[in-house]
Amino acid sequence: MRLLIKGGRLLDPASGMDQASDLLLEHGHITRIAPFLDEEGAQVIQASGLVVAPGLVDMHVHLREPGFEEKETVATGCAAAARGGVTTLVAMPNTRPTTDCPELIRLVREKASPTGIHVFPAGAVTQGQRGEALTDFAALRDAGAPAVTDDGVPVQNLALLRQAMMAARAAGIPLLDHCEDRDMVRNYAVNEGAVSEKLGLPGRPAIAEELQVMRDAMLAEETGAHVHICHISTGKAVDIVRRAKARGVSITCETCPQYFTLTEEEVLRQGAMARVNPPLRTAEDRQAILDGLADGTIDAIVTDHAPHCQWEKDRPLPEAPSGMVGLETSLALALTGLYHTGLLPLSRVLGLMSAAPAAILGLGKGRIAEGGDGDLVIFDPDEEWIINRTQFVSKGRNTPFHGFTVRGKVKYTISEGAVIYRED
Repeated sequence: MRLLIKGGRLLDPASGMDQASDLLLEHGHITRIAPFLDEEGAQVIQASGLVVAPGLVDMHVHLREPGFEEKETVATGCAAAARGGVTTLVAMPNTRPTTDCPELIRLVREKASPTGIHVFPAGAVTQGQRGEALTDFAALRDAGAPAVTDDGVPVQNLALLRQAMMAARAAGIPLLDHCEDRDMVRNYAVNEGAVSEKLGLPGRPAIAEELQVMRDAMLAEETGAHVHICHISTGKAVDIVRRAKARGVSITCETCPQYFTLTEEEVLRQGAMARVNPPLRTAEDRQAILDGLADGTIDAIVTDHAPHCQWEKDRPLPEAPSGMVGLETSLALALTGLYHTGLLPLSRVLGLMSAAPAAILGLGKGRIAEGGDGDLVIFDPDEEWIINRTQFVSKGRNTPFHGFTVRGKVKYTISEGAVIYRED
């Protein structure tokens, strides 16, 4: 199959390319980049006025399958990814059974194969995510896992975590860590502070995240492992990473649109729909996240896409599960909150969502180059639209951004040279 994209603004954060040009894809790869290409017989996409960028790479997604297919399946999650311009994603291991062995890594990859989305399941750090015995990191890596993580049930045993970091370093893969002290946060629903006091609920204190980020930074420094902090949300946590990087520690971190867009006040307006772990924080924390994105401390933007059934989110706030969906809205929210505000240039926003996460995981994705993979997103950076959860293709409708006006609309998503999403 031959696909010709004409007249778009080609923007590749990895190389710095930013030019008006045509692009030809053949047999799943980019074969030519040049002005005024005219290839007879090729399918043509007219991209004048649109940006042509690397397909987005989301390194933190919950596909729920196997075990929780009522919330999401690999197929519906990948359809949501395509609609959001995501061509590559990393699936978290908190499935049932836990993705803690090569057989389950291969199962998820096989289920994703027909969708056109490149799915790389992360392997669990410990067997069953129980925090007791390590999995076989090398076997997980060889089956296709680009990293290990126990995600929402982070390892609390420091001796075991240190052992895990040494094993991850030996396997040549990063350890991704959800940083919250479980004894401090329990199953509390909101940030500890003014909102929790107003609601009369116990809260998840910022220090619970910050202590574990500091712990991870120190262990990474001591072991030489690459540690990646998931969904960072507090100002002090960002500063801990900033200072660790200045010392040369192999540490990276990510954040999500909710942490640079919303604050804990959203819980008062939307209740359980705004419940997420770690929780939405203060306005000061939100500003610190923006500062961390601006100065390069924060390396990647992810979604932490976490679909739940409507009846679960309809429960009272203390009883509802945490999490929100994000695959179909992340690009628009990032463009609206970071690019259209003037905080970051367009190339930088796209780099945080493609080249940077791909580099952290060594995926070889997230760039535009002749001979490279034909994974692209074509979008209008200025088109205004209103987020409507009833139009999602994900099974999950749990978003606090329903009704938000945003700017930036995906028109096409292309994977291996084939169109897997078109707006109409």
